[in-house]
Amino acid sequence: MKRPWILALAGYSSLVIGLLDIAKAVAPRLEHTRMGQWSDLLPGTVTTVARATSLVVGIMLVMIAHALRRGKVRAWRAVVVLLPVSAVMGVLHLRPVTAAISVVLLAVLVAGRREFSALPDPRSRWRALWNLLVLGVIDLGLGYLIVSARPGALVGRPGVLDRLEHVALGLAGIEGPVTFTSERVSDLVYFSLVALGALTAVTTLYLALRPERPVAELTADDESRLRALLDAHGERDSLGYFALRRDKSVLFSPSGKAAVAYRVVSGVMLASGDPIGDREAWPAAIAAFMTEARRHAWVPAVIGCGEAGGEVWTRVAGMSALEIGDEAIVEVADFTLEGRAMRNVRQMVNRTRRAGYACRVRRARDVPEEEKERIRHAAGLWRGTQTERGYSMALGRFGDPADADCVVATASKDGELKAVLHFVPWGARGVSLDLMRRDRDADPGLNELLIAETLRAAPALGITQVSLNFAMFRAALARGDRLGAGPVLRAWRSVLVFLSHWFQIESLYRFNAKFRPIWEPRFVVYPNARDLPRIGVSALQAEAFIPSGLPLRGRLRLPRLPRHGTTPAPLAP
Repeated sequence: MKRPWILALAGYSSLVIGLLDIAKAVAPRLEHTRMGQWSDLLPGTVTTVARATSLVVGIMLVMIAHALRRGKVRAWRAVVVLLPVSAVMGVLHLRPVTAAISVVLLAVLVAGRREFSALPDPRSRWRALWNLLVLGVIDLGLGYLIVSARPGALVGRPGVLDRLEHVALGLAGIEGPVTFTSERVSDLVYFSLVALGALTAVTTLYLALRPERPVAELTADDESRLRALLDAHGERDSLGYFALRRDKSVLFSPSGKAAVAYRVVSGVMLASGDPIGDREAWPAAIAAFMTEARRHAWVPAVIGCGEAGGEVWTRVAGMSALEIGDEAIVEVADFTLEGRAMRNVRQMVNRTRRAGYACRVRRARDVPEEEKERIRHAAGLWRGTQTERGYSMALGRFGDPADADCVVATASKDGELKAVLHFVPWGARGVSLDLMRRDRDADPGLNELLIAETLRAAPALGITQVSLNFAMFRAALARGDRLGAGPVLRAWRSVLVFLSHWFQIESLYRFNAKFRPIWEPRFVVYPNARDLPRIGVSALQAEAFIPSGLPLRGRLRLPRLPRHGTTPAPLAP
């Protein structure tokens, strides 16, 4: 039976001790306050050999705290080593309360050792070791130069070994054998060495405790099994085919009748869409997903799941769901360009057609290889960014022989390709929009023409449903402008309209609404509200709006219109 209170106790105890260490290092006056006196009784403050290293120890304890709450086995080992040292130091300094607290926490952690089972990245151990060795050598070299920079400030003539000993001790915050004629120079050397030691310790600890980043890869066997599930149950979810992205991993239920595709990004195990396969086997696939997340202390999350999938996820995994937008689905039998409601679309389509554009809608198997290569090349030129965006609602490839059932719609003028739409299968009688690209110099309304032509050609291809773009926060945009909308809803709509200057929010909604679709809600499923910011960042990284593994500052690329032309494209193409 799991005892999450042990993880919470260990994590928050380490956090409090670390914050007190940092506070005492930054504000030495706390030493003479009641808080400073009480903090002297806590284990973290007595593990430092010198008070000057309190800042380093505090930072390390704060870093360990997060890993402890996640149940990281390496963090548990680090604290189990730290606490006995604290107890010994407490006894030596005649602080029995400190020793007692260390022993009690140690006993709790040892008794609850089974709770700390999260596996780290196998590669991070060696990276941490190499980081320690390389930076350690660099620290010794730089430290030696710092100590020897001012020969006139040295007392006597200390030898090379004495200087190296001074550097090695200084990296740990301990005064070495070398003395200086000026107290100012002595302090400068001392704190420079402490800073180098802190940098080495913090980066090494980060590499040792950071979340695992496995390489997501869809094996040939996994792809074959997924395609079999999609052939049998692909009509359940319009996003199901996107599980065949080859930069995703997949977990199957024990029976093999259901699967969950995912990718791990910044410590978040991110699934997309509903589980694939027999709905009766979904709970088993979700249980396998949650077990894998717990093994590695990943935050489990799902983006873009439907209402049916969200209900199963929340019931089986005990998570919560939040509506994030709506998917636009057009029933082919009900679509028409006639009537007053479709006048604007009809006029735009007719105007574009009269401009001389010729459209073709075909299965991918019917497109010649030479033409596929031209489409692939043109789509890359029209993308507008160096990075191919997409994760939850994009396939990430075009023209693969395995995707022969995809639908390709092209528009040409005077024999030159001007726009392309790419749809992936949605069961046997539906398609879902994957890619929408157009020449920026082409006439407005070209995407509207291609969608109308696709819907017109759909019956001949055996297609009855077409899933178009995903509209973020569509309900708020639609209801916030209606009579009787409350002040909160109106304020939220105003925020979304303002953000639409950078993100495709209002424009996607208005573009989708032109075709009078059925709106199907989509949800994000998350374990706790405090995890939502982290899940949001990981989703942006997965969709390639934020480069994964790089600092965020100066690297956030906000998608401006047009992203695939003058008409909005799918959320994640």
